[in-house]
Amino acid sequence: MSTSATFKESGEASTQSQISNHKSQMVSITSQQSPMLPDAPQWFQELQTTAWETYQNTPAPTRKMETWRFGDLKQLNLDNFVPAAEVDTDDIELELNGLEEAAAQFIFSNEDTVHAEADLPEGVICLPLYDALLEHSTLIHQHLLKQDVKLGSEKYAALHAANLTNGLFVYVPKGVEIEKPIEAYHIVAGDNAAIFPHTLIICEDNAKVSVVDYFVSADNGTQLVVAMNDLVAVNGSQLSYLAVQDLNLDSKIIQIGSTTVDRDARAKSFVLNVGASWARNESYSTLAGKGAHSDMLSLNIPTGDQKYDQRTFQHHASAYTYSDLLYKNALYGKSKTTFSGLIAVDEGAHYTDAYQTCRNLLMEDTTEANSMPGLQINADQVKCSHGSTASAISDEEIFYLQARGIQPKQARQLIARGFCIQVIERLENEKLEDLVLNFLDEKFSTIA
Repeated sequence: MSTSATFKESGEASTQSQISNHKSQMVSITSQQSPMLPDAPQWFQELQTTAWETYQNTPAPTRKMETWRFGDLKQLNLDNFVPAAEVDTDDIELELNGLEEAAAQFIFSNEDTVHAEADLPEGVICLPLYDALLEHSTLIHQHLLKQDVKLGSEKYAALHAANLTNGLFVYVPKGVEIEKPIEAYHIVAGDNAAIFPHTLIICEDNAKVSVVDYFVSADNGTQLVVAMNDLVAVNGSQLSYLAVQDLNLDSKIIQIGSTTVDRDARAKSFVLNVGASWARNESYSTLAGKGAHSDMLSLNIPTGDQKYDQRTFQHHASAYTYSDLLYKNALYGKSKTTFSGLIAVDEGAHYTDAYQTCRNLLMEDTTEANSMPGLQINADQVKCSHGSTASAISDEEIFYLQARGIQPKQARQLIARGFCIQVIERLENEKLEDLVLNFLDEKFSTIA
């Protein structure tokens, strides 16, 4: 597992032919449900049938919906997309710029499993989701898609469930700690191709795991990713999740995340957006047990006409819980970001401690940043704060660096990079911090 491994078919996959047959009917994802997965459990087939009915019966978002305020509704026309077809991986030369060392690595090409490699402690289950459905059906059934989607993309969550074929499943048993991260590449290839990857992570009592998902394009086609994750941090566990979105600039992504944090557990989720023409991220964190701790982090570098739309919900359902959200956007060109976040404290969730911060650095006058933080408090003895800022680089900062021999363009890049460091450091993992910085620097290198 090298930092820059050329993507090649490994021949280790056991699911490629089954899933490819499943996707053989190339019709629009919005007009017909895909055929059922072969040998899938009955409960899963029923889930997909119900999801398709929900998708058809759920109205598309409108401008009147608060969850789509400032959203770009034109991006929701998905009629031209079809399920991604099987590709010949010998034709793909794609640099996978990931971690130098990982506990496990999975590569999915148009949802087919083409590489699987792992060195994990005894008792850990780490499989492609398709295989896990067949081998661990009861465990998957307990946790898969159990949380309601409440931040605006209910229709597209149903579309995801109806078309779900593969993804990553990680189960860490009680007391087991995995020191190195697990990484999974979700590669999409072909024009008008759509994939629906799902990540399910269950971290049992006092266990520890870190997982990295990459969403990347293999070519320059117009592509769609509708991704979801279920993250479950059971009592006293530590779960970290990092999503790196680096799709090509003609593609779009809807990513919906749900995190449940039980007693004395810690969950950390980090979303990095550098690619795609449009990205919609929805993150819902439920602090379900006393002493639960949730960190919600994001870094976004939109350029040109890129648009990033992010909606968050910090749900304090139990007393003595803590959450901290920090989102940062550095905007270039005619790009646009939207952030809408809510801290909700239930009745009886006393002694909640919650923070929500969104910072926007406007690198050019043509950018636009919209931020809507909010609070909803129904308990006593709480400490909650929220805030947002949007500002440009001051002339004084540029002058200071120019006086030390740094050219204006380089000075602006240094300031923007420094602006991003605060949220990256919150990962508290040197290897993951370096990983994000590599993608960040690659993005900055493309900015004129």
